[in-house]
Amino acid sequence: MAITAAMVKDLRDQTGAGMMDAKKALTETDGDMEAAVDWLRTKGLAKAAKKSGRTAAEGLVAVAVEGGKAVAVEVNSETDFVAKNAEFQDMVARIAQAALGASDIEALKAADLGGKTVADILTDKIATIGENMTLRRMASIEGDTVVSYIHNAAAEGMGKIGVLVALKGDNEAFGRQVAMHVAAANPASLGEADLDPAVVEKERQVQIDIARESGKPEQVIEKMIEGRMKKFLSEVTLLGQAFVINPDLTVEAAAKEAGVEITGFVRLEVGEGIEKEEEDFAAEVAKAAQG
Repeated sequence: MAITAAMVKDLRDQTGAGMMDAKKALTETDGDMEAAVDWLRTKGLAKAAKKSGRTAAEGLVAVAVEGGKAVAVEVNSETDFVAKNAEFQDMVARIAQAALGASDIEALKAADLGGKTVADILTDKIATIGENMTLRRMASIEGDTVVSYIHNAAAEGMGKIGVLVALKGDNEAFGRQVAMHVAAANPASLGEADLDPAVVEKERQVQIDIARESGKPEQVIEKMIEGRMKKFLSEVTLLGQAFVINPDLTVEAAAKEAGVEITGFVRLEVGEGIEKEEEDFAAEVAKAAQG
């Protein structure tokens, strides 16, 4: 019986198996879908489907730099135990390298990595390690100089927080200081122009409400709002923040002294924004032991 691409896709959707494994299962069972599912189960290749509903909020952020381009990727797992697994770390490092040639997350999932797509390699790893894993996001940056920094490194080039900084000009040492600042201060944007207008408007409305509660004259209120918004923008924008290396200077002023211009940054933190189900440590250990 001829094995079609639609049949392979259907089997992959049902089992979470890799493309080549699904095709082989259908070939071995002469296209019998139920028998193919059983074949995959006996080979231990249908595990991934069972894991896909679990929350994956642990994992690693990995960075890779090549010339004037740098990328950061986040690959999640269910537990920190897996994040410390050498096999998982090797996969994450390879995915980060593949990301240097990918335009976005979907292109990265489809990228070839040793004869298999990144998506298929991830599915295979779910089956062998026994936890749900997701390739959650990637971000890239370009500049005259690009610098990467990993905070809480688990292995070379990967850890809990990954930062990339792009500079116009050549001062790698300063770029690294800025990357460390970004890891610690977590700015919302590069400058005021890059900040989400909805965030600015929400803060302005809060400050208006606070100021009016004071009962002061309208002209005084306007100045209060103006001053507080200026303070807010200096706290949430990278260029406006006090530089952690020298708090007497803003990051923008420090860059001018260093002879460069900061043109962009990326900060990825593992599990950022993911709702994680709380478990006690004993329950987490028990889950990891069960596979």
